[in-house]
Amino acid sequence: MTTPDCLIIGGGVIGLSLAYDLAQHGLRVRVVDRQQPGREASWAGAGILPATGPDEAHHPLDQLRVLSHQLHPEWAAALLELTGIDNGYRKCGGVYLARSHGEAAALGGLVGLMREERIEIERLTPTALADLEPGLRPLVESDDLTAAYRLPGESQLRNPDHLRALIAAIRASGVELDTETPIDDFEIVDGRIISARSQNERLSAGMFCFTSGAWTRQLLAPLAVSSGILPVKGQMVMFRCATRPIQHILNEGPRYVVPREDGRVLVGSTEEEVGFDKQTTSAALDELANFGRQLVHSLSNATIEKTWAGLRPGSFDGLPYLGQIPALTNAFVAAGHFRGGLFLSPGTAVVMGRLLRGEATGIDLSPFHVGRG
Repeated sequence: MTTPDCLIIGGGVIGLSLAYDLAQHGLRVRVVDRQQPGREASWAGAGILPATGPDEAHHPLDQLRVLSHQLHPEWAAALLELTGIDNGYRKCGGVYLARSHGEAAALGGLVGLMREERIEIERLTPTALADLEPGLRPLVESDDLTAAYRLPGESQLRNPDHLRALIAAIRASGVELDTETPIDDFEIVDGRIISARSQNERLSAGMFCFTSGAWTRQLLAPLAVSSGILPVKGQMVMFRCATRPIQHILNEGPRYVVPREDGRVLVGSTEEEVGFDKQTTSAALDELANFGRQLVHSLSNATIEKTWAGLRPGSFDGLPYLGQIPALTNAFVAAGHFRGGLFLSPGTAVVMGRLLRGEATGIDLSPFHVGRG
């Protein structure tokens, strides 16, 4: 077996996207995952792609957001052409709601920030909201609504379909993908990782990149690299409707309702620091289901088809870890994206791909430096 140019440790959306980018630039890539690829936070999310403003952002995180926003439709088209898999990318728009004066004040502050970033946004009267989304007319007529805004630039994709497309694309591009391959140690010589050990196998590569999500902190421990990455559980409820009850993504604070074209409706999500516990709880699921029914009354007659939980890789300062590991010249990290992993994945892949190839990244990675916290 030819030694790969890069071994990517972690087969979630960040690792798969990086493998896709590197392979498109002619590098030999191997991806290993401790289980099946794309089955953790990448799969568990709702696939919301927030709107961004024009390409004038100043902070590196905002620049990464703008880049990812620009890349998603391009990647969706390229993946469809290469694999025949539609990842469900749709520019459906989003509606942001508030049902109390406190929520309205918080939403007003968020809207102010969005307008500073020149994100297209419009305030909706109750009548305009009911006309835009007839399925929300009972909510409007209840007098619970205190504020509503529409962001036409908000989009979505279907996580499982996007992951299937990425896996098919990297395999078609010659990437090796190994499942059930946990990494437990490393061989280091003269400031370079020579190999990673998985059970009784030594995996050699020219470069190593950790894209291991919530498990990255544990993998970096043998390298004496600290990080503030921790798992944050999010629970989800999926309804099945005969027809799609709404067209837009609905957002209220940290919770959301996402309509799929086939009538499925996702409602999420919680934020729970409970370690690596992925069990769902009846209290949280009931709260989410009731939240969905309060916004979209027709969900009261819909069947709950599925519930699940995933572990997002949170960070202590809200920023991902992107860059080279200090004191190791051929080791890198791309992890800790919290709720934004799917959204930021194409931008992360492009920027990290440039870094690994020795090119200018185009975005200052110093705020994301590895080893902080």
